[in-house]
Amino acid sequence: MVMKIYFSGSMSGGRDQAHLYPPIIAYLKQYGEVLTEFVADLALTTLGDQSRTPEAIYHRDLKLVAQCDVLVAEATVPSFGVGVEVAEAGRLDKPVLALVQPRMGHRLSAMIAGDPNVTVAEYHSLEEAQEAMDGYFHTLASGTGRP
Repeated sequence: MVMKIYFSGSMSGGRDQAHLYPPIIAYLKQYGEVLTEFVADLALTTLGDQSRTPEAIYHRDLKLVAQCDVLVAEATVPSFGVGVEVAEAGRLDKPVLALVQPRMGHRLSAMIAGDPNVTVAEYHSLEEAQEAMDGYFHTLASGTGRP
């Protein structure tokens, strides 16, 4: 069975980290099917996908969270949408990896950092993010429980 991965990244909250989404998603593909490749579309701005209504986006995204086996969030940029997706994954008892680049003036929300369903991994480079994903997925695959 192919693992289904939901990748979450900021849209309306800011696209500051969007340049990292394509290589992160490409890396995640070695572990399974990424259901949300559209998040990496560099043509999207903070206005998001204007071809859909907010209601359609909400229902599509929650449906995809329900279908996934694991959620990986790039959570450096504060985002209500990422927070809702992480909370929904937690409600559905799905494991979550939150990748965060420490930056001056920003810190990860305590609601994400304190969630026992979420594993937080700080990184400073794409290589460090890849190492965090490797460790996380290795632990998931080992069957020893959540990371």
